[in-house]
Amino acid sequence: MSERRVILSGSTFEEQIGYARAVVDGDHVHVSGTTGFDYATMTISGDVVEQARQCLRTIGAALAEAGCGLEDVVRVRYLLPDRADFEPCWPVLRAAFGDVRPAATMMVCGLADPRMKIEIEAYARRPRP
Repeated sequence: MSERRVILSGSTFEEQIGYARAVVDGDHVHVSGTTGFDYATMTISGDVVEQARQCLRTIGAALAEAGCGLEDVVRVRYLLPDRADFEPCWPVLRAAFGDVRPAATMMVCGLADPRMKIEIEAYARRPRP
């Protein structure tokens, strides 16, 4: 039977809505859609590029707690309310995933809070010992 455990980031949304930042299921790590909030302070930058950086910091922390890192990401999904905000984020995303080359999708959609300019969801596979 494979290991299943949840990883929490301390976001008030996790408690209010009832979800985990990430779920470890055996070798697979499913990271929930992560926005640019700094969950320690529940603040968010108005700049989409800084939001993308914060998303990746939060995702990286969840992956580290799961025993892996951004280099183990196999699938990523970018969600943005404004398609024009995507290209300014490319250098940040390339710095994180340019050598990893996960499968990726970008979708234009509404997000839960108008301050949110990007949400990133990731799936990783933990390295085998």
